Amino acid sequence: MGNLKNKILFTIFILLIYRFGTFIPIPGINAEIVANFFNDEGGNIFGMINLFSGGALERMSIFSLNIMPYITASIVMQLMSSMSKTLAALKKEGEYGQSKINQYTRYLTILLAFFQSLGIYYALSNSSEAMFISDSQIFLYTTVVSLVGGVVMLMWFGERITANGIGNGISLIIFVGIVSSIPSTFTQFIDLAKSGVYSPLFIIFFFLSFILFVYFVVYVEKSHKRIKIHYPSSAMMRINGMNDSSFLPLKLNITGVIPPIFASSILMFPSIMTQFGDGYSDSFLALFRRGAPLYLILFAALILFFSFFYSSIIFNTKDVAQNLKKGNCFIFGIRPGEKTAQYLDKIIARLTFGGGIYLILICLIPEILMTEFSMPLHIGGTGILIIVNVILDLIAQIQSHLNPVQQGGAATKRRRVRVRN
Repeated sequence: MGNLKNKILFTIFILLIYRFGTFIPIPGINAEIVANFFNDEGGNIFGMINLFSGGALERMSIFSLNIMPYITASIVMQLMSSMSKTLAALKKEGEYGQSKINQYTRYLTILLAFFQSLGIYYALSNSSEAMFISDSQIFLYTTVVSLVGGVVMLMWFGERITANGIGNGISLIIFVGIVSSIPSTFTQFIDLAKSGVYSPLFIIFFFLSFILFVYFVVYVEKSHKRIKIHYPSSAMMRINGMNDSSFLPLKLNITGVIPPIFASSILMFPSIMTQFGDGYSDSFLALFRRGAPLYLILFAALILFFSFFYSSIIFNTKDVAQNLKKGNCFIFGIRPGEKTAQYLDKIIARLTFGGGIYLILICLIPEILMTEFSMPLHIGGTGILIIVNVILDLIAQIQSHLNPVQQGGAATKRRRVRVRN
């Protein structure tokens, strides 16, 4: 219990330092003009990045980039591991291989942060208003050093939390950034109710609907399809007090929150070009505005596409079938080897399609409420998915610290196949 308490206190301490850093601006920035920019067009263009950073981007703090370069680098390395034989072989070398991949991920993170910080500087310096207090070239260097240094510091914070604290450090940093916007949402709803825009009955109905919405997300995220796995030595296992079968658990939302993040990032590019480029007509601007029919259609299509694309990367059915065959396990009624891989392909395709439709609903409903009904929702569907998954993971880790003996006893009574790619 004492060890758990120390881990929780250490995690809170690091997260408090992170929140403090989101209020430290980069040198030379004109904070008032930047805030006005985000209150107007910028909030729609960079809404997701600003949400993940806990408002650090609109304050142009040293943590403006948040941990997004690291997430992008991790995803890129994961994709490259599935396409490069060298990285795939390195991934199979256990702890050494994983440490090398983590090292490559850090290098790629710094490279991405460098180019993103350059993009932010030139976007701000080329704006119609003076975002910096002067046109001195020195602010190019201070902006790049501050933003890249902030990313490196957050990367180190996340690794320290994972190693010495409780939960996944990177996820908790994003979680804290998203949760920090909840109080402002409540405040705006209360102010609108006081001004007569929304009736008290509507506010109550909305928050009850929001609770049901979150409950639905929690239910789906905790749901699994269990494929029964049999072992040939069933008689010996029963003698030893163990089950002669186990389950291969497959999440209903097998791709997690990655497809909406990919889709949002791609749809951000047209808005950025129209904001900082010239020669775009008003009709072109209207096509890619948040809440526009084309925007919603593209958002849904990209989520579904990346759901299938990412599931093919993270779950290799041939490897799973081969591992089951090597372990003398089999799915009842399915021949080991190629037949098992084909059977798993069908199940993964159905789960991915269902998970994609689920992600589309979760992400589009808040978008429509924000754009069509002008509701002050700072947290979209992507934010809700991240909050729910981080809380569920945190609860599971706390329970594992509180009940280590029970968890160990359960593991000897029942075997469970876990698949990680």
